[in-house]
Amino acid sequence: MSLNFRTLPKAEIHIHLEGCFDTATIVSLAVENNVPLPRPETELLKFDGLSDFLNFLDFICSLCRTQEQLAKAAYAFSQRLRDAGTGYADVIVNPTHWSGWHDNLGGMIDGLDAGFKAAEQDGLPPVGLCISLLRQQTAQEAIEVVEELGRLRHPRVVALSVDGNEAAAGRTGEKFAAAFRLAGKLGLKRTAHAGESSGPDGVRDAIFLLEADRIDHGVRAIEDVDLIKILVDRQIALGVCPSSNLTLGLYPDLAAHPLERLRKAGVPVSVNTDDPALLATDLPGEIGGCAAAYGWDKETCRAVAATSINASFANGDIKARLLKDLSLW
Repeated sequence: MSLNFRTLPKAEIHIHLEGCFDTATIVSLAVENNVPLPRPETELLKFDGLSDFLNFLDFICSLCRTQEQLAKAAYAFSQRLRDAGTGYADVIVNPTHWSGWHDNLGGMIDGLDAGFKAAEQDGLPPVGLCISLLRQQTAQEAIEVVEELGRLRHPRVVALSVDGNEAAAGRTGEKFAAAFRLAGKLGLKRTAHAGESSGPDGVRDAIFLLEADRIDHGVRAIEDVDLIKILVDRQIALGVCPSSNLTLGLYPDLAAHPLERLRKAGVPVSVNTDDPALLATDLPGEIGGCAAAYGWDKETCRAVAATSINASFANGDIKARLLKDLSLW
């Protein structure tokens, strides 16, 4: 039986706007701003590990210098969702990457919101914004970001996130605990990258120090039997990104990847793309690859898609519509 994963009703809950600029867009923005490329166009999306990857994100985002350019990036993101058959996304945006907007978070959010709003008016999928801290920020800087989000109270912003290289920054749960507590008081959801560049300890910190509603990656929880039980008991969903993990050398192939073992253990797992343009992937391809590697039948694919919808920060109406469509798939 051949399944069409493009028509599968689903959400994406672990995807970075910074990783959704295709080569043509990057080159176009560089020309527009008269900025030289860091390497030849044919080599642009080849990375030497996570640090090189993160530095390249900084370069891309530095090219968005006006609200109009931000709006174009947001609109293009929504088109990407439509093309993948994705019904909703929580998109992660880390302001530290966007050098032109370091002192104007409100202006940055307004620019992105204008693009997402225009896209929704044109019938493209709705999007929630997850504003992310960077591991290397200080506790005070993190609190200031959340306080600013509290002042703005922008309806597009649904969550606080934290990302970046945990292996380089060390354990940061304690440092950001106060900022995440404040985010919770403001009514924001909370999600955290953990269990990728960190081991199971990073996932524990995300749960117990940051009180995360959801974990981005989280795959190295497989190394801790007690932690798996916690994830199952609390039904904390993982936003897993298989191709990203393989590209960055976390596992050699899907057979070695723990996604299926986590799923079979009862951990809620969803399949996501992380940085699809930079990794040359899309969501139907990611789900299809997992289905082929793990022998998923239609009901299993439907269950994984249901996790993506239920674990998203979409409103109740969007979730209900997507789940109804999913039941008919």
